[in-house]
Formats: sequence, structure tokens, C-alpha cells
Amino acid sequence: MSGVDDVFAEDGPLARFLAGFRPRDAQIGMARAVEQAIRGGRCLIAEAGTGTGKTFAYLVPALLSGKRVLVSTGTRNLQDQLFQKDLPLLRQALGTPVHTALLKGRSNYLCPYRLENVVDFGFRAGFSAEEADQLERIRRWAKTTRSGDVAEVNDVPEASPLWRSVTSTAENCLGQECPLYEGCPVVQARKAAQEAQITVINHHLLWADWAVKTDGFGELLPVADVIIVDEAHQFAETATQFLGVSLSSRQLAELADDTLIERAKDAPDMGGLADAATLLKVELTAMRAALGEEPRRDAWHAVAGKEEVNAGLGRMEEALLALAAQLKIAAVRGKGLESCWKRCDEFIQRLEAFLAEDTEESVRWFEIHRRGFSLSRTPLDIAGEFTRFRKARQATWIFTSATLSVAGRFEHFSRQLGIVDAECRRWESPFDYRRQSLLYLPPGLPDPGAGNYTRAVLRAAWPVLKASRGRAFLLFTSHQALTEAASILEGKTEFPLFVQGSRPKTRLLDDFRASGNGLLLGTASFWEGVDVRGEALSCVVIDKLPFASPGDPVVSARLEAIRKRGHSPFGVFQLPAAVIALKQGAGRLIRDVDDRGVLVLADPRLVSRSYGRVFLDSLPPMRIARDPGAVRAFFADPPAEGSV
Repeated sequence: MSGVDDVFAEDGPLARFLAGFRPRDAQIGMARAVEQAIRGGRCLIAEAGTGTGKTFAYLVPALLSGKRVLVSTGTRNLQDQLFQKDLPLLRQALGTPVHTALLKGRSNYLCPYRLENVVDFGFRAGFSAEEADQLERIRRWAKTTRSGDVAEVNDVPEASPLWRSVTSTAENCLGQECPLYEGCPVVQARKAAQEAQITVINHHLLWADWAVKTDGFGELLPVADVIIVDEAHQFAETATQFLGVSLSSRQLAELADDTLIERAKDAPDMGGLADAATLLKVELTAMRAALGEEPRRDAWHAVAGKEEVNAGLGRMEEALLALAAQLKIAAVRGKGLESCWKRCDEFIQRLEAFLAEDTEESVRWFEIHRRGFSLSRTPLDIAGEFTRFRKARQATWIFTSATLSVAGRFEHFSRQLGIVDAECRRWESPFDYRRQSLLYLPPGLPDPGAGNYTRAVLRAAWPVLKASRGRAFLLFTSHQALTEAASILEGKTEFPLFVQGSRPKTRLLDDFRASGNGLLLGTASFWEGVDVRGEALSCVVIDKLPFASPGDPVVSARLEAIRKRGHSPFGVFQLPAAVIALKQGAGRLIRDVDDRGVLVLADPRLVSRSYGRVFLDSLPPMRIARDPGAVRAFFADPPAEGSV
């Protein structure tokens, strides 16, 4: 077999192996471009519309190349799909005995050492009866698992706080000094990755590898000839999480808890160590109260001048230093205590980095959660850092997503990463959007800033929802609007209501599909990565154009930095970022060749402002309607069988 054309041909292995497979020009075109980029060592930015088949379009040339490839995805769910479904299918179809591996972040794997600690000493830290039952389930699973991947455990909730006690982080891992190192699932997963031709990772892991470079295990990722970044529209934003500095009350509280457990094992006579760990937890609670009661995300300068905040921060720092002093003495008693000392020292350095003077390259901000807080310093521009990343990796980079361009241009994406040497290509979706869909722009809506806007959106969307018989996503740009919409609709609609946060996301989607006529209300996490095919989803309503909030501290600082460089923050950042976000949300509607549906974009600025044309030009070529009668006609007159 030679080249991708043979694989995707009408009589090729995919056609023979997959029922219903048909060659698609866009898929073949993208596969050729990926193949050529790999052969030539060139950077490729490839946008492929929904239904193109981009996953196979990059996996086939990767499998045929014989090169070592890292495939980075946006989420763990996509990792699992690639590794457990797509790659095995292609290996079987192509008859290629390629060795593949799945590698997730450390916190996705069981830590046998920490599990042993929890079983032997953890209940002294006060676990509940429910957590005791969950611990027993994890302990039984640990005896039989081969991978140690916590995703295998279905009967312990993903949100259970117990998982943090039986998995490790870069800070609390003992590395090669761990007594259970040889049987560690993280070690085994990384060994498998080192031996594989294709390793499936995620963006977090890729950036973590660059940020830390080495840790207790040595190199995090294998050397690769090719790095394929899928869902690449998320890549730059992920980088800011790893290139900045952050410290949370949860991290510090876990340090205190681990210290108490390790003391119980190896230094029970050191009462001062227990006192120092307990004092840190007390000061964390006091600092949380000093920052304010309500959940909040704001720039640090908003509270930096408050006496109670500075006093609380000073006491927290003193408690951390006191714990470090005690741990330094205790470190000789055991590897666990030595690890706690190193963690404590690392956290002190992070706090000092956060407290350093402001610069034009970064922004300091804080976030208050229901039970804790976090302090962060985030870089405003990662282009230079990614340039160094590419130079160090010396690999061929391929970026792909359904949403990388703005009105057909790639400047926003390439500028964020400082890429100047890439070939940029687009392949339109094979779906017939003019026949399969309708874009409805409701007339007469108030300005999106009006106090009654959410109610007005629901009123305008209601004729559409009646015509679609429910079967709709209502996507909001804020939790406040979501909550308001849910309260308006609760008990006042004949359609079953499914509200984000009321139950786990997977179950919410399953229940929505099963209902047959539900309304699902969601915010950011439902704008992308959600795939509901068929009649279960026949309408998507979007309340506003998804401009990033200028009140967000990172966004605000980024806009000011762009302004200081003499550019327009709106044109350079706000508009293109909103266009890409809207394309993601709109992409929930048509997921298959037989899908039909109506997209409702409620924001009147699409018509009243000149930039509305940029949004409309970036969407698939749908018919546009402003009369609800056109929507009723669309649902009342479906195409004849086989016409779509």
C-alpha cells in the first residue's frame, strides 16, 4: 500500500472494512496535506468542517508514516475515543501492527503509595462513612486493574474528594524514591509511551511537559517526530495555565493533611509538626474569609490594599514558613516527610512569585470558590514561549480543528502562537447546510445589556421551540442568564427541562436524548465537545454573541496590553475569539448527514452592527430567516427520504 489515496479509495481497505464508508473529497484532501506536511517537515494549520472526517484524515498518514507521533487532544474523553476506538479500528483495517499508547496526566492514575497511606492512616484525617465505602471499592479495583486509570471506576463519583487522596500530583509524588515505584501505573504508562510509535496525550500534558521539563520520573513525554494537535482552538488558552504561577488553598490544605498522615507513620513524637500543619489550615480558612464571602474572580489590585487581606496573607505565609521549618527537621524520618518538605518549599516559592511586583507581561488575579481560593499570575502572551517550545521539540507540528479561521482567515490563531511559517488550509463540511438547516435571527429583541434580555430571548425562541417540539439546546454566555432562564421555564413548559449542574454532564445528555423532546440549558461546557445526532437535537438557541467578559482580570489585562502596542483590542482579540466560540456553539446542531435543524442566534447585533457580517460569514452557508413562519414551514415540510 502506498499513500493515503489507496486507503481512502472506493475499493480501499476502509471501504472494505467499514460498512457505509464513502470517499469524501475533503477528507482525502486533508489526508494528503497531512501526509505532505509529515514528509516535508512543514507546519500545517488545517481547519476541517464538521463531518469532514478529520480524525481519520490525520491518523491514517500518521500510521503510514513510520514516524513517532504525539497526538494531543482537548479532553480526556477524546483521548479515550482515539485510543480505544479510532486507532484500533484503523490498525485492523490497514493491517498495520503499529504500537500505540495512551498517556494521561498523573492525577488520572491510581497512586498505590497514597492509597496505602489512606487505608492505613487516612481515617485519622476524618473521612466520612460514604467515603469509607468508596475507599473500599477503590481498594478492590486496585487489586485487579492493569492500567490504574481511574476512568475504569464507575461506582465512585468523578467529583469524589477521595480521588485526590489516592492519586498524586507533581508536587506530592515521591518519584524514584517511592517504595512502590516499580508498580506505579504512571511509570508503566510512561514506559509504554516511550516504546510506542503513536502516543495519545492531551494539551494539558503537552504544556506540562514543557513547563516542568523533568520531574521525579525524568522526561514526561517521549521524543516525537510529529506532533498533531487536535481541537487546536483550545491550545493557546491551555498554555496560560502552565506558563504562569498558581497556588490554591486546596493545594496547601492537602499538604497539611499529607503532613499529618506522614507524621503519624514516621514521626508521631513531633507534636510541633502537627501543630504547624493544623495552624496552616486555620490560616487558610481565615484568608478565605478575608477575601470575601461571595464567589468572585478579580484582579489582585482590587483587594491588595485591604488591611484584612494583607494581614491574612501575611499570617498564611508565616504559617507556611513555620511548617517548612518543622518539615525540614522531620525530613530525615521518611521519604514521605521529605517530599512534604520539598512541596512546602515549592509553594513558598510560588507565593513569592505571586507577590512580586506587577509587570506588563503578566497579570495577578484571584478567585474565590465556595470553600477555598486560588492566587494566580498569568502570562498575557505565549507566542514567544511557544516559539521556544517548537525550537526545542524539533518536530513537525500539525494543528487541526473545525474552528480555527475567522471569515476564512487564520491570523488570530497563528498570531496567538507566534506561527509565521505554516501552510494554512480549509476544507468545508460535506453537509448540505442550505437543505439541512435554517438560521433564524429573531426580530425586535432589545439590546443584550437590557435587564429583561433573557426573558425576551425565551419569548422570541418559544415559537421555534414549539415548532421543533422541544429537542433543543439553549446555550447561554453566562451562568447568571442560565439560572434566570431555568427559573422562568421551570414548571411553565410542557417539555422536559435539563439544566446544567443539576446532574453529571454525561447523565444529563443521556437523559436528554432519551426524553425525545427535552430542552437542555447549558453554558460553556456544552458549547463544544458535545455530540447529539439525529432528531433528539433539532434546534440550538444561542442567547448572545460570546464575547469574553472585559471584567475578567486576564481578559482585561490582555486587552490593555494590545492597546499599549497600538492595536485595536476588539479587532485583534475580542472579535476573532468570539467568532471561534460562536462557531463551536453553532456546530452542535448538524452532526450527521441526515440531521436537520434550526439555529437561533438571538443577538440583534448580528444585524445592527457592522461586525455582525464577520460572524455570519464565518458560519456554514445556511439559509437565513427573520420570520417565525419560515421556521414552522421548515419543521412542517421535511425533505423527502434520501434527498439530504
